Amino acid sequence: MGKIGFDNDRYLREQNEYILERMKKVDGKLYVECGGKLLFDYHAARVLPGFDINDKMKVFHSFKDKLDVIICIHAGDIEHRKMRSDFGISYDTDVFKMIDDFAAWGIKANKVVITRYHGEASVATFADMLQRRGVLVYFHKEIMGYPENVDMVVSDEGYGANPYIPTDKPVVVVTAPGPGSGKLATCLSQMYHDFKAGRKSGYAKFESFPIWNLPIDHPVNIAYEAATADIGDYNQIDHFYVSSTGEIAVNYNRDMEAFPLLKRILNKITGGSLDYNSPTDMGVNRLGFGIIDDEVVREAAKQEIIRRYYRAACEYAQGIGTKETVGRCLSIMERVDLKCEDRYTVPVAMAALENAIARGKGKDGITCAASIQLNDGRFVTGHNSSFMHASSALVLNSLKVLAGINKSVELIPHQIVDSVTAMKRDVLRGRGVSLNLDETLICLAMSAAINDDAKKALDELPLLRGCESHMSHIPSAGDSSGLRKLGINVTSEPKFPSSNMRNF
Repeated sequence: MGKIGFDNDRYLREQNEYILERMKKVDGKLYVECGGKLLFDYHAARVLPGFDINDKMKVFHSFKDKLDVIICIHAGDIEHRKMRSDFGISYDTDVFKMIDDFAAWGIKANKVVITRYHGEASVATFADMLQRRGVLVYFHKEIMGYPENVDMVVSDEGYGANPYIPTDKPVVVVTAPGPGSGKLATCLSQMYHDFKAGRKSGYAKFESFPIWNLPIDHPVNIAYEAATADIGDYNQIDHFYVSSTGEIAVNYNRDMEAFPLLKRILNKITGGSLDYNSPTDMGVNRLGFGIIDDEVVREAAKQEIIRRYYRAACEYAQGIGTKETVGRCLSIMERVDLKCEDRYTVPVAMAALENAIARGKGKDGITCAASIQLNDGRFVTGHNSSFMHASSALVLNSLKVLAGINKSVELIPHQIVDSVTAMKRDVLRGRGVSLNLDETLICLAMSAAINDDAKKALDELPLLRGCESHMSHIPSAGDSSGLRKLGINVTSEPKFPSSNMRNF
């Protein structure tokens, strides 16, 4: 807990220099396809302790005067309201968030391309909302025979039919809310127009995982497979790179499968001026050079693999995931010789549930428990009651431990709890009246104005960020929201707390 395995400053220096070096080599405009998360990359921060969640943005911010931005979103993701699980928001909402996030870093991102557009009404409404806020919106339609029919794709009827997106900076970051948004096609479409007009341009891929210069069986690279288990990605040795350099590099199956065709497309666009011999050659990822303690990073990645299993299992229980994804995650755990109990908070949470039920002898509706490991290594537990969810009790108990407050002290006066529960029951006609974590945090903030202990506890909240937690049940929306805002890495058993939804 709390150990650092990644040198953030070293990485930022390496990454900045390498991208600018690639820009000079292209001797023209460089389109950088930015895979993964440009902002708030919690996966990278979890598997590389010491990595800053906004490192990619910090890299681009360091040469923002040379930077332009294009945001891509697939029309089908707008139509079907595809969600980002880490933020609990839809892809289209995330586009607005990304524009605001870039602006907060002093980078203007006012160009959005909607890919594979088929005239969907919801997409037109979304585009209109963007345009009313001063955002330039472009539509790319699906190209017949894409990508196999290279002659068709690289023609005026293919990429040439897409509108050109004017940019005036030497580096153009092409990013998106998530995978499948059309980033690569947008880069290639832009390059087609550039070369047709006699302008030089090039392509590079800025994607964090897998880390090309780590072994293929390194837990960090295996954690990537766990993170993409829903789409079935797996790592491969980049045999193209081995053939051209004699050295080992790691890439993933989709890039390996696509490379021969992508190379043909790039050669046809550029007349063979881009000297790429492998998918690894296209990348500008220097993440591996920031690792300073391999053992710390390995352990962090193993914990992430277990977290990914629990996420997949819970999504399957909720009807938003597949049994195949759960099976892949289990298979990945077996490859690394991991069990659920290797996540330290799991046995603590399950023991807390058994103890609470035994002590209560079935009274007070105890059905849920939770545990957390604080950054100093101590474990804290909590369970639900008639007036508070398990996650609420867990957070309050943790704050008491951190602030040195006796566990018998009442941080939130019962009058406040009674008032809120009465409103939920009698006014809002709620079926569940106990306080979820979001509600509990608001009540704690109210109590802090009149109670010194509550104020002391409230001041300790930032110390929960990055802590590991496990719950004996799938948390409610209000609990999940609160845990996410606090920055707690939470997993849960794939079970619902109510008796009619417990079967998995």
